[in-house]
Amino acid sequence: MTESLDTILVVDDYPANLGVLFTGLKHAGYRVLLNERGDVALQTAVEVLPDLIVLDVMMPGVDGFETCRRLKADPRTKDIPVILMTALTDPVDEVVGLQAGAVDYITKPINVAVVLARINTHLTLRKLHRDLERKHAALAEALATIKTLSGIIPICAWCGNNIRDEQGNWMSVTTYLETHANVSFSHTICPTCYERVMNEPL
Repeated sequence: MTESLDTILVVDDYPANLGVLFTGLKHAGYRVLLNERGDVALQTAVEVLPDLIVLDVMMPGVDGFETCRRLKADPRTKDIPVILMTALTDPVDEVVGLQAGAVDYITKPINVAVVLARINTHLTLRKLHRDLERKHAALAEALATIKTLSGIIPICAWCGNNIRDEQGNWMSVTTYLETHANVSFSHTICPTCYERVMNEPL
């Protein structure tokens, strides 16, 4: 089975920049979509859900800052990483971009090698985040299953200390939990047993 390509949406009103980025990203193995306006990019992002967006700041109409804010305000697109690029060099502009929700900020003129490196970094981070979310969900499901074990596993009505596993084998409760729930036990004396032992005749 062939692995699907990551999709990158590039938004810039300057055709020369679009051409350079399209060629570089395509050559690097990405699926590339191009838009020249922020409002159009918002619609494309919702329809396609690209893996990452490279977004120019200085555009007519809806600029890059506002486009980024709207992307992050929409539940459908809020998790898509956005890299802003601009000819602006004032650090204040970079802060504005990051506050708008961008994950990175690239200054022009465009260096394709730098753009590719930043894209690779943020795609990797996003995949790691998704893997972590899946593992967290699996852990939550496992914990929920463990919490219901007492309701689905037969326990000896006479001694209350042994249970029957899925293969029909009887074992102690502690052994079962150590095997199936990846837990271990330390030993102490509960108040009830302590009182009984202390009251036993010597």
